[in-house]
Amino acid sequence: MPIKSKNQISANFSLSSMTDIVFLLLIFFMLTSNFVTPSALPVNLPSSKGTSLEMTKMTVTVTSDLRCYFNDDEVGFDRLERAMAAELRGQEGLVTLHIDKSVPHEYFMKVAGICAANKAKVSVAAQPE
Repeated sequence: MPIKSKNQISANFSLSSMTDIVFLLLIFFMLTSNFVTPSALPVNLPSSKGTSLEMTKMTVTVTSDLRCYFNDDEVGFDRLERAMAAELRGQEGLVTLHIDKSVPHEYFMKVAGICAANKAKVSVAAQPE
C-alpha cells in the first residue's frame, strides 16, 4: 500500500506577487515622470562642458524665429514680465532659459533683465559637449 503525502503541490501559479511588483513599478514611473519635463519646442541649445540638471517649474524659451514662450505657452516679450510676475507672486523662484544659439545676445539680455526685475534666479540650459 503506497503512502500518500498530505502536502500536495499545486500546479496553479500565484500572480499576487507579480501584481505587487507591477504596482510598485507603476508608482515609481508616475513619480519620476513629474521630475522630468522635456520641452517640445524646437530649440537648438548651445553646448557646454559643465552642464547639470536643474529642476524648475518655470521655463522661458526663445526660438530661432524670435518667438518667446513662458512654460510652453507663447507670450510676446512685452507680456513676459507680467506672466512671470503672476507665476512668482512676489516670491523668489528659479527660471530656466532655453534660448536658441542663433538668437542675438540682446534678446538673452532682455529676458535675463525681466527675470532680474522679478527677483528670479536664472539657469541657462545647454547641451553637454
